[in-house]
Amino acid sequence: MSVPNAQTARTAGLRSARTADSETKRRRALATIEALEAAGTLITFPNVAKAARVSTWLTYSEGIREHIEAARRRQGDAASSEPSVPSPGRQKTSAAGLRTDLALARSEISRLRNEADNLRRRLRLHLGSEIEGPDRAALIARVAELETLNRQAVAERDARAGEANSAGRRVNELEDDLAATRESLRRVIKADNRGR
Repeated sequence: MSVPNAQTARTAGLRSARTADSETKRRRALATIEALEAAGTLITFPNVAKAARVSTWLTYSEGIREHIEAARRRQGDAASSEPSVPSPGRQKTSAAGLRTDLALARSEISRLRNEADNLRRRLRLHLGSEIEGPDRAALIARVAELETLNRQAVAERDARAGEANSAGRRVNELEDDLAATRESLRRVIKADNRGR
């Protein structure tokens, strides 16, 4: 009965730790967006993820994505309010930046897939051992029960062996008595035949 309670407590503890970790990462991502914007650094999802040391996936999640998109719009508005001078270098940088963002996103997706596969594998092994593995307390109780049954069986065997020995001795005594009685009966019969 204590095993389900322990599992429930462990699950609740893990869930609480995961929630706290998620909140910390979200606060860090939001602070990073503000810092990058204040520094005039180009705000992209991978840039925010790298600077905040969080996954790119988190930057696309609800509550973070909106802030990044708003900061990107503000950066776009600020750039459009400046005198627009066509700059082929800026377009190349932008295209290169997009390619870099795409490469970083693909790399992050691959890493996250591998991590998810590893976590699934570990979870499957852990749950399998909990499901397939017998309860330790039940095993200890079963071993104690088997030891008790074994002691009883040995005691019964010894008692039966003692009874068999007693019965064997009694049979020998009765056979001796029977032989003596027969011998005595023969003598009586012989003596009676002589007397006639």
